[in-house]
Amino acid sequence: MNSMKIYIAGPLCSEKERKFLEEIDKECKKLGFQTFLPHRDCGLYKDIEDIGKIAKKDVEEIYKCDLMIGVLNGICVGAGTAWEMGFMQALDKKVIGLKTDRKVNESIGEISAVILGNTEIVDSIEKLKEKLTEIKD
Repeated sequence: MNSMKIYIAGPLCSEKERKFLEEIDKECKKLGFQTFLPHRDCGLYKDIEDIGKIAKKDVEEIYKCDLMIGVLNGICVGAGTAWEMGFMQALDKKVIGLKTDRKVNESIGEISAVILGNTEIVDSIEKLKEKLTEIKD
């Protein structure tokens, strides 16, 4: 049994975005990984009182997780996702970027050079599964 735990980071603003993260979560679990999914495991921001609880839990989970999948879809990488990815990398933990909406070389202006220079990026769920299988084995 694999005891590795994956933090799944990405935009949470719309139902479509959350469903995509849940699809990634499902694939990770099929491969035997444990997961942390922020909106499932600590809730969504509803009012100002939620911020402290969410921020504390997110940081605690970054320390507990072995690797992170950061979803890079959209016009710009979300501030929360970029912060989580950077913090994970500062802890010298692996981060895999996932960008399925456009080719990475067509999105250079939308993805930070720091992210591009420090993150392996895959362009499909299938390639993500292949990468996770390599890591697991």
